[in-house]
Amino acid sequence: MPSPRHARDQSCEHMFVSDDATILHADVDAFYASVEQRDDPALRGRPVIVGAGVVLAASYEAKAHGIRTAMGGRQARRLCPHAIVVDPRMSAYAEASKALFQVFKNTTPLVEGLSIEEAFLDVRGLKRLAGSPTEIALRLRRDVLERVGLPITVGVARTKFLAKVASGVAKPDGLLIVPPDREFAFLHPLPLERLWGVGTVTAQKLRHLGISTVGQVARLDEAALVSMLGRASGRQLHALAHNRDPRPVLVGRRRGSMGAQRALGRSQTSCGAVDAIVVGLVDGVTRRMRAAGRVGRTVVLRLRFDDFSRTTRSHTLSRATAETHAILTTVRWLLMTALPMIEHQGLTLVGVAVSNLEDDAALQLPLPFDPRSGGALDAAVDEVRKRFGSAAITRAVLLGRDPGLPVPRLPD
Repeated sequence: MPSPRHARDQSCEHMFVSDDATILHADVDAFYASVEQRDDPALRGRPVIVGAGVVLAASYEAKAHGIRTAMGGRQARRLCPHAIVVDPRMSAYAEASKALFQVFKNTTPLVEGLSIEEAFLDVRGLKRLAGSPTEIALRLRRDVLERVGLPITVGVARTKFLAKVASGVAKPDGLLIVPPDREFAFLHPLPLERLWGVGTVTAQKLRHLGISTVGQVARLDEAALVSMLGRASGRQLHALAHNRDPRPVLVGRRRGSMGAQRALGRSQTSCGAVDAIVVGLVDGVTRRMRAAGRVGRTVVLRLRFDDFSRTTRSHTLSRATAETHAILTTVRWLLMTALPMIEHQGLTLVGVAVSNLEDDAALQLPLPFDPRSGGALDAAVDEVRKRFGSAAITRAVLLGRDPGLPVPRLPD
């Protein structure tokens, strides 16, 4: 049975009725923790932390004490000594995700998955079959609760951007529908951090200039934003502040990037340990790329520090590849450029991604000028792992080290 918090009174929901708002953004609240509360009645309504060494997820009762994802376990327990810490159950989360997406697909054929607990749904044209977007959103929340047993927040709007903002405002366990004639009344009073692409650095820069809301961003000329933030960021923020987002909900679109990350907690991590983690991340990402028949050109390193600030480093290769050696060499170089920041600020999370992906069938093969090309080695290692399991062969640097948890993902 769902917890009382899951059975939220509809009178608490934020609703503006409009048939023009046809894009739904649906996102399960505190997914891992909600699955744990669903499966163990004793956890319902109590602060729950998933993961002991590093917080993988926290229930809203735990978040109320300041606990965040990727926070060290010791710090989390200091903030909330009476929190209940449970070990993660990745298979349970994967099964819950499958059931969730089945409900999504039963709602509309136009579903674009963003993560294992989050998706955009386009309900345009379903009025005669399924009712208005408001009715569909209400039924979706009810179906997820009844069939999956989880709370879900839904934002409904005319664009994907605004639907996602609406669901963020409506959390937890809520529904917010923004009609076209109320878009700016809803969007412009919000803090500027609600705009995609506004991180800590950009927010500080704009707030230093006295700009703190989306509406203040919208009142600036595009040229002024470009001069402050650069061409790409300035143009994007100007468009989003006016809710200009023409992207449709895409079904079956292959992802534009693949990545993985590892939370380290706040304990001191040696350079050797960080390098081993990077090796494991790159090994896993490139294996997924090859299995999906994908190659990529841009290598990205993401870091988070003790003060929860973040930085991203990237490098675009001369040709697209899925070779482990080429991508690992690039990541190591990016990591070296960030060492002064790591030594000064401490490292709590490292992530690796490869973007600008394309199908390897369209790849123009280079002449084999480099006799050390790792393509044949990668293929041989992949075949061994395919036949005998992923643990059958590994890099020496990873022997005896914690490989991390196999996080469930959407299909590549």
